[in-house]
Amino acid sequence: MVHMNTEDIHEYINGICFKTGPPGKVGVEAEWLVADPTRPAEPVGIDHLSTLLEEVGPPPAGSKVTFEPGGQIELSSPPLLGPTRTHQALAADLDHLDKVLDEAGLVIVDSALDPLRAPARQLRTPRYTAMERFFTRNNHTSGRTMMCSTASIQVCLDIGADPTDRAERWELLHRIGPVLVAAFANSAVWRGRPTGWKSTRWAIWAGIDSGRTAPVLHPTGRRDPTESWADYALDAHVMAISETPGGGGTWTAAPGFTLSEWINGHGPRPITLADVDFHLSTLFPPVRPRSWWELRMIDAPPRRWWPVPVALATAAVDEPHARAVAEMATERLCGGSAPTRQLWLRAARDGLADTAIATCARACFDAAVEALPRMGAAALADLVDAYADQYTRRGKSPADTPRVPAPRPARTEGPALRHISTGGGAR
Repeated sequence: MVHMNTEDIHEYINGICFKTGPPGKVGVEAEWLVADPTRPAEPVGIDHLSTLLEEVGPPPAGSKVTFEPGGQIELSSPPLLGPTRTHQALAADLDHLDKVLDEAGLVIVDSALDPLRAPARQLRTPRYTAMERFFTRNNHTSGRTMMCSTASIQVCLDIGADPTDRAERWELLHRIGPVLVAAFANSAVWRGRPTGWKSTRWAIWAGIDSGRTAPVLHPTGRRDPTESWADYALDAHVMAISETPGGGGTWTAAPGFTLSEWINGHGPRPITLADVDFHLSTLFPPVRPRSWWELRMIDAPPRRWWPVPVALATAAVDEPHARAVAEMATERLCGGSAPTRQLWLRAARDGLADTAIATCARACFDAAVEALPRMGAAALADLVDAYADQYTRRGKSPADTPRVPAPRPARTEGPALRHISTGGGAR
């Protein structure tokens, strides 16, 4: 077995996470909470959902169907050239899903955080068992809620044409991140009552292990994405380790060392590339490099509006004029630096009631509406414009019209949001 050092990890991560080339492809990973309106306080079983989906066959446009630990359905579109083709493909597959759910008397929940049900883990794979044990042993009380009760829409964009473009996209995506949190905030209700946060989902994620959920790029960090991501991975604690290389045997959760310490001999066995890959998959920053940029900061929106964050982010990165506007607006918002921890939290707590974030958001939306027709996406431009009229230009998001269900379930988990106010969240 080849012994690896930190330089090997840097080289490996650079090779698998930062592949440059002609940009333009767009992918979407859309997570949705599912409920039975006749039994709103009960989870919908994964086995039941799987059977329903198997009976009708795969989605027509090729999206991959998977499940999150709490039973959330995820549709992952194929990566396609331009926002229009991606929109058409995922729209067809979501229509397919809607029909299946409708015939079974089930509905998609129009929120990024389960507003009523207590978190209940349904997937019992070694990965998710280890993940829950990791959060429990490290007193991250919101970890179970993060796994089982949240949903997001993750926009996937190309790394860039070359190393310079890669670094510029890296900085832009971090600076626009708080804007996306605020503009699409859709999780103001939890356990049957308003929380005081526009994106409680973001607050929950920020309240767990900041070494794996905080932004990689922060004001005091280096700007080179390959070095930054490798150092982030090396400094993060290992979530779990299998008894044998390749994931076999018994799994040990929270073994108590970082990836760097494992490389330096603190682990029970030499590290393998499979171990590195697993470790990378347990890191959840808002911008995650996976041979593409995965934007993880966006709340799952109400069903009608899901294409809007996809179109907005794609225009801001891939269309030259919209990108120039976004770069200038976000640079002003962030003071020429990366966004601070306080800016991320302001976005999640206040949404577009924060006037500085709202001003930046309006500039990005207006630029996207103008740019999308040049990208062959006129229909998406109309939808983005309609969303901006209903929400962004009024300083609002879907969180400002929360839907409060009843009755409220018994409290089964500790108050996770305290970790935000006391400094345990994103850097």
